[in-house]
Amino acid sequence: MLFATTGPLALLLTVARAAELSTGEVIGWIFAGYAVGGVLSIVFSYVYRQPIGLAWSIPGTAMLLAAVDHLSFAEVVGAYLVCGIIMTFLGLSGWIGWLTERIPVPVVMGMVAGVFLPIGLGMVTSFADAPVIAGATVAGFIVVAALPSISQRFPPMLGALFAGAAAVALTGTFDGGELGGEWIARPEIRAVTFSIAGMVELVPPLLISVIAIQNLQGFTVLGQAGHKPPVNALTVACGYGSLVAGALGSVPTCVTGPVNAILVGARPPAARWAGGIVFGVLIGLFGLFAPLTTAVASGLPLAFIAVLGGLAMLPILNSSFSAAFSGKAPMGALVAFLVTVSDVQLFNIGAAFWGLVFGYLVTLLIERATGKQS
Repeated sequence: MLFATTGPLALLLTVARAAELSTGEVIGWIFAGYAVGGVLSIVFSYVYRQPIGLAWSIPGTAMLLAAVDHLSFAEVVGAYLVCGIIMTFLGLSGWIGWLTERIPVPVVMGMVAGVFLPIGLGMVTSFADAPVIAGATVAGFIVVAALPSISQRFPPMLGALFAGAAAVALTGTFDGGELGGEWIARPEIRAVTFSIAGMVELVPPLLISVIAIQNLQGFTVLGQAGHKPPVNALTVACGYGSLVAGALGSVPTCVTGPVNAILVGARPPAARWAGGIVFGVLIGLFGLFAPLTTAVASGLPLAFIAVLGGLAMLPILNSSFSAAFSGKAPMGALVAFLVTVSDVQLFNIGAAFWGLVFGYLVTLLIERATGKQS
């Protein structure tokens, strides 16, 4: 929950300021993004007994930085709604399930490792920015993890959270200046404009970012952890979720990779689905109390959040690298990893997608031809 409501929220607020959105539009965006994802996380985790976490698209938010200077917010909302319609069709038709079954897992995991690596590195660089907070957070994690009698009942991440929060309080680095005013969000239906410019510029990259980057990450992470995510049903849910969230001014809904990667690290595996429900409840409440929770999250030091995210990513990075480079397509996985880490953008589409494309091409043209992949 902390991962989903801090770093991504900072990006959301940055884009909202660049777009010069009103306070009501920003609160509505936050409410819709978290509340819709929360409800869907609760429903799918309970029905399928898997730790399925849904939220709003981080890459989709980043794409708006290049669009808000020449597109109106109504045009952006129109693009969101079209994305929701297309995703619903792809899920109902079953095409998504067919496609995901044909992409080599090592290539996907190479892309996933490239996406998650900066989160792990952020933990290291935070020691230069806030050594006391970073050190206390890591120490809290190590102390609990090093004592099996405690770690079996008390997750190391909670030890890191409590120790880091204490360090934040003692150093006086929490900024509560934005607290106050209303606490409960009051979302409104946003004006919609379906323009050719908005469709051409935003719909293709938004669809790719949700379907071929974030959802694929989530599906693969869940599958590697022994779960069988309902790919087509989740794609339909993302479509419906994007229609509701888009009408309220939020970016499309997705099966988020990092959140699911954190959820599948829980023990015992049979009880992980409860974590998906707790996650859904917490981010749903975060959305409901958007004016208050946004102020609290914005007041936390970035170093604290970066260390928590990095610690949560350690086991996931380990499993991602293992799945990528110990499989039958190591060269394709390496290319997917390198292209993703490069963070290049082509045609307004992020590096993760191109990592997947070039990694798959290398596997198809080189490794399959030489018999190294099957």
